[in-house]
Amino acid sequence: MRKQYNFKEMKWKANPYLGRLKKSVTIRMDQDVIEYFKDLSEKTGTPYQTLVNDFLRSCKEQKMTPKTIWKKTG
Repeated sequence: MRKQYNFKEMKWKANPYLGRLKKSVTIRMDQDVIEYFKDLSEKTGTPYQTLVNDFLRSCKEQKMTPKTIWKKTG
């Protein structure tokens, strides 16, 4: 290491990952959905959270709208 650095001569680059930062969230999912992605994770060698994120990104890019059907109770 140098004792001193001349920062005026350094060529700085913008962080290319700055716009792609991830945010931690808490989400409730059905157990079978989690198991599906975890099984897929083992087969592909890709972390299951990455698979879920990739799937949701694909839905976003295709402008998909979920069809939620609420079950009647009682």
